[in-house]
Amino acid sequence: MTRSSESRRFGFMLVERFSMIAFTAAVEPLRLANRAAGRPLYEWRLYSANGVAAEASNGVRVGVDATFREAGELEAAVVCAGVDVQAVDHHDLLPVLRRLTKSGATAGAVCTGAYVLAKAGLLDGYRCTIHWENRPGLRAEFPDLDVGDDLFEIDRDRFTCAGGVAAADMMLSLIKRDHGDALSRAVTEQLIHKRIRDAGERQRPDPGNKPGVAHPRLQRVLGMMEASIDKPRSIEDFADAVALSPRQLERLFTEHLGVSPHRHYVNIRLEHARQLLRQTRMTILDVAMASGFNSASYFSQSYHERFGHSPRVERKVVGL
Repeated sequence: MTRSSESRRFGFMLVERFSMIAFTAAVEPLRLANRAAGRPLYEWRLYSANGVAAEASNGVRVGVDATFREAGELEAAVVCAGVDVQAVDHHDLLPVLRRLTKSGATAGAVCTGAYVLAKAGLLDGYRCTIHWENRPGLRAEFPDLDVGDDLFEIDRDRFTCAGGVAAADMMLSLIKRDHGDALSRAVTEQLIHKRIRDAGERQRPDPGNKPGVAHPRLQRVLGMMEASIDKPRSIEDFADAVALSPRQLERLFTEHLGVSPHRHYVNIRLEHARQLLRQTRMTILDVAMASGFNSASYFSQSYHERFGHSPRVERKVVGL
């Protein structure tokens, strides 16, 4: 692509096993913006650690222009990552990101790329987001970060998103900021995208908004359970909070979810523990405590009953 004096250059840093859908959802709005405008408003180059084609998590290989270290002048550096981002060695990329931002480039990320920006120290003092599945791990490793549950975050010269098609919403918002509402609407129509979702929209429905859950008191209890993972509350406490007896709450869970309140609550905490085991180097005991289990033996037993293997085996699978 010929360099234009008015075009904005993006550099996409393709980390091993990056998310293909998040990457393409980020690039295509730029291409369509150029097409709709009839001139090159954006250009982009692709980079990998060794300068050869990068393999996405779906096995598709994408050709690149150069290595991370060879990245030159950029207006924006965007980290594209995916599954098991914590297990990838980022030593080549971190100094490059620091150099580029020091030279004035904005820093962005799609999917789990926010983890890499955090490793580089580039999210300190910024609000950010990451795919909901990776949020527990990011918060555990970087407890001082301001990590939200939003689809995407654009905070001054940093932008992050949850991944998937949320990358398109984020890029459409950036296009709107750069070139106005008319162009962003034109690109949205080309994408057959109904509307640009707002940054503040949540990645997942509230716990009570799941299919089959319509009872307002049950919705409230589900939300309270999600918000009290590390310091569990009693079922009686939840029942009192919504002016029900424990037996009435039991009936609500059985009718709408097919499980008891206790079992559902334990499952929520075990899912949280699973993400911490997969995404952090926390000890198994620390993971148990962070998930509301005061007994290591009860945690291991509950984990095996839920997933068919022990927490130790879970950790070996991802190589942490």
